Amino acid sequence: MTVLGIGAWKQRLPSAEQALAGRGEALPLRNVHHVHGRPLRGDFAGAQWLQLGMGCFWGAERAFWSLPGVLTTAVGYGGGYTPNPTYDEVCSGMTGHVELVRVVFDPETIAVSDLLRVFWESHDPTQGMRQGNDVGSQYRSAIFCMDTQHLHIATRSAADFARRLQAEAWPSMTTEIRLAGPFYFAEDVHQQYLSKHPSGYCGLRGTGVTCG
Repeated sequence: MTVLGIGAWKQRLPSAEQALAGRGEALPLRNVHHVHGRPLRGDFAGAQWLQLGMGCFWGAERAFWSLPGVLTTAVGYGGGYTPNPTYDEVCSGMTGHVELVRVVFDPETIAVSDLLRVFWESHDPTQGMRQGNDVGSQYRSAIFCMDTQHLHIATRSAADFARRLQAEAWPSMTTEIRLAGPFYFAEDVHQQYLSKHPSGYCGLRGTGVTCG
């Protein structure tokens, strides 16, 4: 599925030549999850992962970090061109990146389909380069998969949810689904933001359509 620009310049993806240069080194990261204390990145033996874009990544991360079988979560950037971008650079619309939550999970405890249920039901996957009042290419709906098996599951799940949306007269789905590229961890201030700031902004809204 391809996401197209729908108007303002921040809602259009830059080309590789137009994208900001970024930097060669990763941004500093305090590698401790604010909710459960496990690492944000590292070697989780036997674990699998998904990278999910659902609008502002603050609320998106909170939707996953307490699910049984989820080992850790982190927010970051991916799907674009700029290496190791900052938040301000991503918000400029000149990196091509999506705001993502990276969900690391134990497949013996929770299935990819269970994570995708939360994904579909927690945001509006029909809005193109925005999510509610949050406007820009970094807020587009996206599923970036670790392997072809996950890609197959995600594609089937999307087709099913698209039929459910259509039955409720929602517009066509705009979710981008593909194999993941590099994931760049966001700055510490954004990691588990709504655990650190429980009254902070959360624009996450579903459509009311369920996976059945």
